[in-house]
Amino acid sequence: MYTDKNFKTKKELKEAIAKAVTVRIYQPNDMFGATERISSGKHTVSIEGPHYPAPHTWYAQTETVDGVIMKVR
Repeated sequence: MYTDKNFKTKKELKEAIAKAVTVRIYQPNDMFGATERISSGKHTVSIEGPHYPAPHTWYAQTETVDGVIMKVR
């Protein structure tokens, strides 16, 4: 899973969440419907960044509500 904004570091993501910026999650080429399943309700989701084609240099566990990240671990 990815965030809708291309954060270069996990620290940038945490700072955005601390400032109450709305950050949504999605799965590119979502042929199995994961994005739709997490777009409602409360979920714990693993995300990675930065976006492809850059190599992933960070991973995070997030708590989401209706597809919006509320907390980053």
